[in-house]
Formats: sequence, structure tokens, C-alpha cells
Amino acid sequence: MSLPFVDFQTGEALLDWPGFAKALAKGHEHPKASVDDTFLYRGEDTLLSRAAWIDGLGMAVKTATIFPGNAQTGSPMVNGAVTLYSDQNGMPEALIDFHLVTKWKTAGDSLLGALRLANPDSRRILIVGAGTVGASLIEAFSACYPKAQFQIWNRTNAKAEALVAQYPETAAVPDLRTAVEAADIILTCTMSSTPLVLGDWLRPGQHLNLIGAYRPDMRETDDQALSRAQIYTDSFDTTLDHIGEFKIPLSEGKITRSDVRADFYALDQFPEYDPNQITLFKNGGGAHLDLITGRHILDLWKAQDTH
Repeated sequence: MSLPFVDFQTGEALLDWPGFAKALAKGHEHPKASVDDTFLYRGEDTLLSRAAWIDGLGMAVKTATIFPGNAQTGSPMVNGAVTLYSDQNGMPEALIDFHLVTKWKTAGDSLLGALRLANPDSRRILIVGAGTVGASLIEAFSACYPKAQFQIWNRTNAKAEALVAQYPETAAVPDLRTAVEAADIILTCTMSSTPLVLGDWLRPGQHLNLIGAYRPDMRETDDQALSRAQIYTDSFDTTLDHIGEFKIPLSEGKITRSDVRADFYALDQFPEYDPNQITLFKNGGGAHLDLITGRHILDLWKAQDTH
């Protein structure tokens, strides 16, 4: 049996951001996913496997190897692949490039949240963080908000300037508060453990979309933002008890579980844009999103006539 492999370049050529956001929404019309994660360690090296099973879509195992020492030899620190399995008989169907799935899953997740909550005529988008995810967000949001101007803020301004050099339609900004106050959509993709975007800076009509925090001790915004905003997320299961953005204020009684109004399994509960409200979306990720993404990529690949 020959197992197809969809590489990064091939997958990129097949995908588009508006179409992917629709596919991500459609994937949540299936029964709720079963998910599980496993971690294995050897010193500083890590083997992470995330598994998901969605009735009707099949199964996926996303395996990542994280070897920090690779930086010394010029090799990527993170490698891996996504394996898809048939829902009918459990047979392996394809391998999908790890970085391809991760890029589109992460940026597309936040894009879908914004498309449901933010001003559809947003003209000013601020990206807080100038790493790999920041670059993906520029590509994703520029495809769906063609009239928007993009600003980039990073703790190290030189990194913001380097990202701007890759995307000439963007501009680096030195003052975070000023940029937040002017933006229609604020996207955070940092490794911060302490709040960067403060609730006092926000105004009605804005959409705050949080991506970076993924550990129980990490946060990108504060309690004031949570108390002022209408809160939504991609998945209750991957955020409420796992990510500091919600876990910390929940444990301290600053918010309750009912304050997080809906996740992607109840997209019909995401409201129309209201200029009198601040909306907040937390991107928590999860293997079910890798499965939906991988399945969409494989479907597009199968539809081609070149293989």
C-alpha cells in the first residue's frame, strides 16, 4: 500500500482562506470529537502526539518532535506529520505536512472567530507578535479583510520591522496602547505569561482575538478585558481548564463558565457584529481542528487530476 503524502508547497497551492474558514465551520456540524494527547520526554526533547476521532470524518494523529538542540545545527526544532485514517475501516489514508496543517489550523481558527464576531468592514488590524503565526495571520486576514491596513507590534521592534519587510502592505508600530486603541481587530500571538493588551484600552466595536497563550500559566489580556467583553472560544474542552487566559480568572472567581458564551460547536450562538459591544475570542486549538484541516486538505488533493 502506497500512502499519499501532501507536502507543504502542494497543499498551499490548493488552499484559500475564505474557503478554509467555511470548511472549518462545516467540520463542526459533525458530532463532537473525541480527543487525547500524549507526551514523551528525553531531557529537553519532546515527542507530542495529539489524536482526534470525529464520527463521519475519521481519525487523525498529529505527531510533533520538539528538539531544541537542532537550532545549533541549523535543523528545524519542530518536525512531524499528520496521519489521517478512514472512518469506515480505520485504514491509513494519507500523511499531511505538519507545518502545513499547523499554519492553516491556527490562523484559520482565529479567522473564523473574527468573521463571526468582528466588524465585517474592519479597516485597521493590529497583530501583536511578529513570529511565524503573525505572518500567517497577515495572509489569512488580508484575504478576508481586503480594505484593512495591518500594523505589527512586537516587544523587540527589530522583529516587527523584519516581518514588515516581508509584507510591504504592513507597518511596524512602537506604542502598543496607541495601536490597540486605534484598531478594529486586535490579534495576539505572543509567548507572554503576563497580560499585554489591557481591558482599559478597549472600546465598543472592537474585536480582541487571543492566540498565543496555550499553558495554564500564560495570558495575553487581563481580567478587565474579560469583564468588559462578550467572550467566545473555539472549544470549551481545550481552553476553560487548560489555558491561563480562562483557567486563572475562573479559579479566582473573576469570571464564571457561563461568561464564555459559546464555542464552535454552537456557531449559531455567535452574534452578528454589534458596534456597541467588545467581543473576545480565545483560540485554544486541539487535535479535532487538525483533523478537520487535514481532511479538507486531503479532499482538495484528491479532487486534482494530476495524480
